[in-house]
Amino acid sequence: MADSDFTIRVADERDMAALAALRRSWLEERSGRSVDDPGFEAAFGQWWRMELPRRTFWLAEVGTPRQGFTAIGSINVVEIVHMPRPGSRGGRIGHVGNAFVLASFADRGVPGALLNAAVEHARERRYRRLLLAPTAGSAAFYRRAGFVSAGESLLSLDPSAS
Repeated sequence: MADSDFTIRVADERDMAALAALRRSWLEERSGRSVDDPGFEAAFGQWWRMELPRRTFWLAEVGTPRQGFTAIGSINVVEIVHMPRPGSRGGRIGHVGNAFVLASFADRGVPGALLNAAVEHARERRYRRLLLAPTAGSAAFYRRAGFVSAGESLLSLDPSAS
């Protein structure tokens, strides 16, 4: 999935440092200050390796193959497989998490492109629904994308209907 200004792609092991840097930027943008934690990148790497079998990560980048790429945003979906029961074989849902786009790129279509990648993934994997727990500032964005209330603090989307 590409745009004239940025590219969205599934992240892999080579992207771990870029995803960790985005996670650090997320906190620093929210807190308005630099966060000194020299062990964070190692902790993120450990978490990444543990979560990778059940999560799909997407990375938004700007740049070119010749000049290199810079990560500007990411999103991930954790797959939850329901236990089968007599009369039902269960199914899968996805939980959208950790969506973040650098503030300087937030109004350039990057958030929507990342979300579209996650919804397309949910369709391909035949998830029954996508769930997320939005922040107060992001709820309207997800509602415009078709998510509806699914309880007190969750929003839900049927990927086959969108």
